[in-house]
Parts: sequence; C-alpha cells; structure tokens
Amino acid sequence: MRTDSFQQILEDLNNSSADVEASALISTDGLMIASALPTNVDEDRVGAMSAALLSLGDRAGQELARGSIDRIMIQGEKGSVIMTSSGDEAVLTIMTKPNAKLGLVFLDIKRASEALAKLI
Repeated sequence: MRTDSFQQILEDLNNSSADVEASALISTDGLMIASALPTNVDEDRVGAMSAALLSLGDRAGQELARGSIDRIMIQGEKGSVIMTSSGDEAVLTIMTKPNAKLGLVFLDIKRASEALAKLI
C-alpha cells in the first residue's frame, strides 16, 4: 500500500513538469524504495550514487560551515540530477532535461519530498 503511494507521488512529480524526466526515492543506504525511471536507467546505480552524493554533500556542508544542505545538484550537458532529503531516512533524486526551468522544478521537488516524508 505504502509503495503504491510512493510510486504515485513519483509519477505525479514526473508528470507535473515536462522538464522532469525521471525520479526515484532511495533509502539513505542506497536501496531503491520506489522509482519512476526510464527502462534504460540502472536502478541500483542511481540508488548507490544518490546515497553516496548526499552523504558527501552533507559532510561537505558541515566541514565548510554551510550548515545542513537543502539539495545537491549536478548539471550536465544532457540535463541535471537533483537530490534532496525526504525525511531522515530517504533521498529523492530527480533527473531533468537540459534547459529545465529549475525554479519550478525545485517547487515541485519540495512538494513531492514533503509528501513522501510523511509516508516514510
């Protein structure tokens, strides 16, 4: 039941904006909880990379006296990957198109992250 709710939130996030190509909810230890990823994307790799980057980002934020982080973003020529915490136990990872309107995407991410965190 909960997994269906996670899945629905991720699918709604993907459908809320043409700029969002994929999304996944991953435990902080890198295990996939739910995903709305294209078939050519390796879930295990997305999970491991997301957990590792969020952990490293948290550490960098502390070491560089930036406080707790809101999100980690990687921008590439083929789009962006955005990771944010969803509660204390999970990471929400989103992949966007190259010219995504990030302000709107960040708003959609915040809504989805809060909805997912309530279910975890």
